[in-house]
Amino acid sequence: MHTAPILVIGSTGKTGRRIIKSLSEKGFPVREGSRNSAIPFDWDRPETWASALSGVKAAYVSYFPDLAFPGAAEKIEALTEAARAAGVGKLVLLSGRGEAHARKCEQIIRNSGLDFTLVRAAWFAQNFSEGYLQAPVLDGVVALPAGDIKEPIADVDDIADVAVAALTDDRHNGELYEITGPRLLSFAEAAEEISAAAGIPVSYVPITLEQFHAGMLEIGGPLIADVFTEICRETLDGHNAYLTDGVQRALGRAPRDFTEFCRNAAASGAWKKAA
Repeated sequence: MHTAPILVIGSTGKTGRRIIKSLSEKGFPVREGSRNSAIPFDWDRPETWASALSGVKAAYVSYFPDLAFPGAAEKIEALTEAARAAGVGKLVLLSGRGEAHARKCEQIIRNSGLDFTLVRAAWFAQNFSEGYLQAPVLDGVVALPAGDIKEPIADVDDIADVAVAALTDDRHNGELYEITGPRLLSFAEAAEEISAAAGIPVSYVPITLEQFHAGMLEIGGPLIADVFTEICRETLDGHNAYLTDGVQRALGRAPRDFTEFCRNAAASGAWKKAA
């Protein structure tokens, strides 16, 4: 019988919601970690961390807004110290593929003295259905500074499944699982597949980093614009255009395909326009 809870930091996010649901369905006690949860966890209020970590046997760590943001490494370092002090046995970190700042945070977890699993993820398929690209999809134009590069777009359901396995089975201790989809897709090809599944016209328009930055300024202000533009500069240059076997190694099955994601997202109503 499982008694000590598993803490899911970022429990309202794309991966966190799925991890909470899966752990609960499997009978594991879960503690949600968000600003508004019963026992709050707030990255900007370290005084909340000890209570959230108290009595926890393992914790899933998803940093908001992104590990590339200034101060992220320092907060991950402080979190590992708080986890160690609270007697947490294991950390499972969600990391970004091809990001130098994320690698630095991975190393902090490796050096923490705790058991760990690193889950390094490629571009999320769900960015198109429940993220910041959902509205552009509905408007019919996805504009990104990605040129014609190809990405091994990963399904968030796969990321969550790997994280759940890591949180609940010690055989994953010390592992790095790099999560990709089963094939490479250009963003133009992704737009075509979304269009076919959703039954609406969707096209991809390549833009410059400067144009992307200007658009992000309108959405989130200078810091958001600067950081996410740098993430695009670092990751959307083609160096991530290869597949990995993280899902197969962790779960013994193939990763979900983008076509399956599109079919499920369309069926859920993610791309239905409001009447």
